[in-house]
Amino acid sequence: MKVVVHDNQIEKAIRDLKRKLTKEGFFSEIKERRFYDKPSVQKKKKQAKAAKRRRKRIRSF
Repeated sequence: MKVVVHDNQIEKAIRDLKRKLTKEGFFSEIKERRFYDKPSVQKKKKQAKAAKRRRKRIRSF
C-alpha cells in the first residue's frame, strides 16, 4: 500500500492512509485478534457475521 505525500502535507497523507486501512478492514482485524477466542466462540462469531451480511443483503433489495 502506498500513500504519496505532496508538498510536505503529512497530515493529509496520514488521513489518506487511515482511510485506506479502514476501508481494507485493518483496524477491525486488529480488534478481533486482540484476545484469544476459543474455536467454539470463533465459529459463533463467524456465523453471526454471515447472518448479519445476509440480513443486510436482503434489506438492500
